[in-house]
Amino acid sequence: MLRAIIRDGIIECDDFNHGEHGVDLYSENDDLIAFVPYNSLVALINEDVEMGDEPAIADD
Repeated sequence: MLRAIIRDGIIECDDFNHGEHGVDLYSENDDLIAFVPYNSLVALINEDVEMGDEPAIADD
């Protein structure tokens, strides 16, 4: 599960693709959920990544 944090809230998705002007967010069925321009995207978080001891460091 991924979470795209935008200025107005959060969009949950299962996959994404980087484009020239933003990211395309997709459901688990590969349906397009949303296009988010980079200037509106605050963060894209992968909830499956385990965090290390330091909050800013993630282990793959």
